[in-house]
Amino acid sequence: MEIQEIKAKSILILSKLPDADYVVNPYIGCRFGCTYCYASFMGRFVGKKVADWGEYVYVKVNAPELLKKEIKKLKNKGRGKSILFSSVTDPYQGLEAKYKLTRQCLETLVEYGFKGTVSVLTKSDLVLRDVDIFKKIKHSDIGMTITATNDSISRYFEKYAPPASMRLKAMKKLNELGLHTYVFIGPLLPHFVAKPKELDELFGAIASTGNKDIYVEHINLSSYILERLRREMKNIDKNILKTFYQSQDRSYREKLNEIVMRLVRKYNLNLRLDSTIYHKELNKN
Repeated sequence: MEIQEIKAKSILILSKLPDADYVVNPYIGCRFGCTYCYASFMGRFVGKKVADWGEYVYVKVNAPELLKKEIKKLKNKGRGKSILFSSVTDPYQGLEAKYKLTRQCLETLVEYGFKGTVSVLTKSDLVLRDVDIFKKIKHSDIGMTITATNDSISRYFEKYAPPASMRLKAMKKLNELGLHTYVFIGPLLPHFVAKPKELDELFGAIASTGNKDIYVEHINLSSYILERLRREMKNIDKNILKTFYQSQDRSYREKLNEIVMRLVRKYNLNLRLDSTIYHKELNKN
C-alpha cells in the first residue's frame, strides 16, 4: 500500500454529475479497491495503472486550506448550490481516521456559513464520527453505497470496504439521529435479473433502516473496468461472469429496471432522478 502526502492545486471542482454542482475529493485513489469502480481511471493522473487501484492513496494535505479560499468565490454563501464529498474516492476510507481531511473540510463549510447542500457518499461507518458536524449543516445529505445484503458478496467486489451489514447499521443509526440520508445502489449487480429475490431483500433491508431516498445505477462496463473484472474474477463461476457481459445489452437493463421499479413501489421508496442511471447515457447529457 503506497501512501503519499501531496499539495493539491484546487479542491472545489465543478461537477458533471446531475445532482451536484461541485465535488470535493480529499484523496486521489481509494484503499477500498472495489473491483467494479469506475474511478480506477484516476490512476493515470499519478502514473498508476488501472490494475493498481486500491494499492495507493495520495493525501491532499492542503485540502481544508484550499477550500477555505475557494469557497469564498461562490455567490450568496453558496445558496442553492450543492457540494458532494466525493466523486472519485471515498471520503471516509481508512486514512480519513488519521488525516481527518473530510472532517476539516466540513468544518470549513460550517465556519464559512455555507448555505447550500452538503452531500457525502461513502461505504464506511466512519461517517458516524462526524454526526456533530452534520447537525450544524442546515442542508446535509448523507449517502451510503450498499450493493448487497450478503457480506460475502460485498467483500468479494468491495475488497477492503466495511461489510454491507455494517453499512446498513450505520444507515439505521443516521436515521435514528434524525439526519437526512440516501442509499446509492450502484452498481446494480447484473446477477439480480436471475435472482430477483436477492434484490428484494436488498431493497427491504434498506427500507428497514428508515431511509427513503435511493439512487440506482447500472454497472459501468467501460473497457478498462472490464479488464479489471476479467483479471479479478478469473476464478469465478463462468455463468456469473456471463451475466456481467449480458448487462451491456439494453434488453437486460430493461429487465432490471422493471424489477427495480416494482421494488421501489413495494417499499415506498423515492427513486432520485426518477429513473435508474446508466453511465454511458449519463455522459451524453
